[in-house]
Amino acid sequence: MQNSTTRPITTRAWFVLAALALTGQIAWAVENTWFNTFVFDTITPDPRPVAWMVAASAITATLTTLLMGTLSDRTRTRWGRRRPYILVGYILWGLSTVIFPMVSYIQVTSLAVVMVVLADSLMTFFGSTANDAAFNAWTADIATSQTRGRVEGVLNLSVFLAQIVAMVAAGILIDAFGYFIFFYSLGAIVIVVGLVAGSLLQDVPLPAKAQQPRGSFRAEFISLFQWQTVLQNRTLFLLLLFIMLSSTGMQVSLPYLIIYLENYIGITKSEFSLIGGAVMVGSAVFAVPFGLLADRWEKRHMIMVAIVTSSVGGFLLSLFTSIPLLAFAGFLWQAFSMASGIAAVAWLKDLLPAENRGKFLGIRMIFWIAIPMVLGPSIGSTLIQTFGTPTILNGESGFIPAPIIFQVGSAIALLSLIPLFFTPSNLKSMGK
Repeated sequence: MQNSTTRPITTRAWFVLAALALTGQIAWAVENTWFNTFVFDTITPDPRPVAWMVAASAITATLTTLLMGTLSDRTRTRWGRRRPYILVGYILWGLSTVIFPMVSYIQVTSLAVVMVVLADSLMTFFGSTANDAAFNAWTADIATSQTRGRVEGVLNLSVFLAQIVAMVAAGILIDAFGYFIFFYSLGAIVIVVGLVAGSLLQDVPLPAKAQQPRGSFRAEFISLFQWQTVLQNRTLFLLLLFIMLSSTGMQVSLPYLIIYLENYIGITKSEFSLIGGAVMVGSAVFAVPFGLLADRWEKRHMIMVAIVTSSVGGFLLSLFTSIPLLAFAGFLWQAFSMASGIAAVAWLKDLLPAENRGKFLGIRMIFWIAIPMVLGPSIGSTLIQTFGTPTILNGESGFIPAPIIFQVGSAIALLSLIPLFFTPSNLKSMGK
C-alpha cells in the first residue's frame, strides 16, 4: 500500500472508517447535548457551570488535538502511526464516559461542579486524542483524489446518523432508564467498537523520504503560531475565521437548547427526541445534496446563502412556541448550518498541507472548537442570567434560558460573512 492517487481503499478500511466515525460522532453528539442537561437536572440549574464545562472541554479538545495530532505526525512504531492513539484512545474514551455520571453522587454542589468539569475534560482528552487528532488524520491519510469525496461522504453521513441517534434514542432512554444506564451503555459501545475496529485498522506506510520527522517536536509545534504560517495559508485562515464566527453564533444557544425547550417551552425529553430526530433526518436529506452541489457551483455564494438562511431559522426559533413551527424553524437553523459546514470542511481539507495534516487539524480546532465553545456559551450564560426566568431546582437557584440566546447567536453567525467575502470567488482554481 503506497500513498498514491491510485491506491484503493479496502473493504476492511471502509468498515473501520464507518465504525469509528459513527461511534465517535455519537459520543460527541451526546457530550454536546445531554451532558449539559445532566448538569442542569442533577447538579444545579445555574447556567454558568454548563458554560464552564463546555469551555474547559473545548480548550482541552483543542490543546489535545494540537499536541497529539503533531505527535501522531511524528510517530513511527511497528504498531503504526495513528493506530496506537486510536485503539487505546477509544477504549479510555469509553471508560471515562462510564465514570462521568458518578459525579452526581457528590453532595456539595461547588465540589460537584468542579468534578463534572474535570470529568468532562478527561473524557474529552481521550476522545480528542483518538478521534479529533489520530482518526481524522488517518482518514486524510487513506483518502486520495479519487476517493476523498466518498470518504467525506461517509464522515458526513456518520455525523447525521449520530445526531439522529443522540436525538431520538438518548432522550427516550434517559426518560425510561435514567442517566446512569444511558451513560454506561454509551461507554460500553465506545469500548467495544474501539477495540474491534482499532485492532483491524491499518496505517498507510509513508514514502521513504518522509520516514523521519524533521526538526524537534517543540519547533514543529511552535511553527503553528508563526505569522508566516498564516501568510502561506491565507485562504485557509480566512475560512477558519468564517468557521469561528459561525460556530460561535451556534454555541450561544446550542448548549442550552434542550434545557430551553424542556423548561421554557414545556417539551419533554422524549418529545424532543422525536422532534429532534425528524429535524435531523430532514436536515441530512437536504444538507448532503446541498454540499455536493457546492462542489459544482460557486461554493462561497452557496455558503453565504446557507448562513443567512440558518440565521433566519435561529431567529424564528426564538419566536415560536408550537411544536410544528419549532420543528420548521429548527430545520432551517440546523439544515442550512450543516450544509455550509459540509462545504466548508471539504474546502478546508483541500487546503491542508499534505505532510502536516495532523498538525493543521489542530489549528482547525482553535477556530472550530476552542474559541466558539469558550465565547458562545459564556455569552449565552450571561444572557440567561440577565434575561432568563429565575427558578429553584433540587434546592439550587438558577435561571431558565430565554429566547434572546437564539437572536444574539444568529446575529453573531451573520458576522461570518465578512471573512468569507475576502476569500477567492472561484474555489476550483484558488491557491492557498
